[in-house]
Amino acid sequence: MHTTTSTSIDEDRAPLRLANNRLLASLPDDDQLQLAQKCETVRVENGQLLSEPGQELRHVYFPIDCLISLLGVAEGRMTLEVGSLGREGMLGASVVLGNPLSQVRAVVQRSGRVYRMAVEDFVTEFYRMESLQHLLHRYTDALLTQAIQIAVCSRFHVLEARLARSLLITRDRLQSDKFHLTHEFLAHALGVRRVGVTKAASALLQQKLITYSRGNIEILDSVGLEAVSCHCYDLFKEK
Repeated sequence: MHTTTSTSIDEDRAPLRLANNRLLASLPDDDQLQLAQKCETVRVENGQLLSEPGQELRHVYFPIDCLISLLGVAEGRMTLEVGSLGREGMLGASVVLGNPLSQVRAVVQRSGRVYRMAVEDFVTEFYRMESLQHLLHRYTDALLTQAIQIAVCSRFHVLEARLARSLLITRDRLQSDKFHLTHEFLAHALGVRRVGVTKAASALLQQKLITYSRGNIEILDSVGLEAVSCHCYDLFKEK
């Protein structure tokens, strides 16, 4: 896992419209145009840290084709995934509530591009733009609901079902049945030891629901994987 928060600028400016992120694409065209003037498109790499708990946020991020995992951290070392972000979401929404400090460890789960905006510019536009206010209120409520459900899932559901749920959510966020997730990352995300992930993944493999080799995962039977997954997945999957 990288410890740098640097990013490489992929383009000097974002497109005039921000349609590659579904959250921003739901805004009126004029508001997208205004926000685009404050955004830049940058590339983020697998394993890159975008935020740490207690760290001041300098930018907010809107994924285009990458995936970001949100991890709650206990005692500086124990982690549990409390959410994930694809092109349907954003990182850093809490800054509009007057809290400049990150509450989670945000790790790039799959390399790709994001729209990036300075926190000061985003807060200014938030208070100026009524459509953005309504959008962020709905989005932060959805994130809270997701985090609560993941906490309940982690306490009451067996690991095999939780792993199936996590793989299905990743599939939905990336729009692909093939992706890369190491046992180490899954252990951090699910809050368990690597041996637990190995056992749960082997069970899914034996049922011919997935293939797994050196972190390369392919979902072979989506219907079967949904049947194994806990019902929490129904609350997370994209409509």
